[in-house]
Amino acid sequence: MKKDATGKYWGVLNHLFFQHIIRNYYLVVKNIACLMRMIWSFLLWITGWKIRGNYPYHLKKLVIIVAPHTSAWDFILGLAVRSKLHLAHVRFLGKKELFDGPFGFFFRWLGGIPVDRSSAHNLVDQVVARFNEADAFSLVLSPEGTRRKVERLKTGFYHIAKQAQVPLLMIGFDFGKKEVVIDEPFDTTIDTDADFLKIIAFFGALQGKNPALGISHLMQP
Repeated sequence: MKKDATGKYWGVLNHLFFQHIIRNYYLVVKNIACLMRMIWSFLLWITGWKIRGNYPYHLKKLVIIVAPHTSAWDFILGLAVRSKLHLAHVRFLGKKELFDGPFGFFFRWLGGIPVDRSSAHNLVDQVVARFNEADAFSLVLSPEGTRRKVERLKTGFYHIAKQAQVPLLMIGFDFGKKEVVIDEPFDTTIDTDADFLKIIAFFGALQGKNPALGISHLMQP
């Protein structure tokens, strides 16, 4: 009987101990997030960046496209905006090999999702499946798919939004005006060409960090 009582006593202590650890872990994570938000917000303010438009928090599922993507600085600016706008739930795609290495935890912490890019596994289908399985899921993608100058936009992001039946949200980085521009979300239509003209018109009017690598040349005259 005494042994049983001792066992129950240690069981209760272990339970309380791990509850304490978990509570403190989430408290530390929350405090770090708050501190980072303050730091990023200060850096945006002191460098003159402003956010124009409103993020649609009421939408539980979104495909977010961010452009023009012309510099590694876009990633830094993206981290700042993600923190300031409380967008820790927004995810991005990364090749599976990145998450297998020693820094895999870092990419997951940033919101990365490992994907298999081999020909045997269709990337669009993988992502659409994630949208269909989740009650809330938002994914950010680059419509150019590279920092180099492109002659056409990628189509993967569009097919993901169309097949998953979720809205597209365009967010532009305008280094000329130092503005992060958030457009109104919209649903894809049966007129793919018109949808892409709308996307190009929005991003083509914005100046990337390296203007020569932007997509203004894709705009119709």
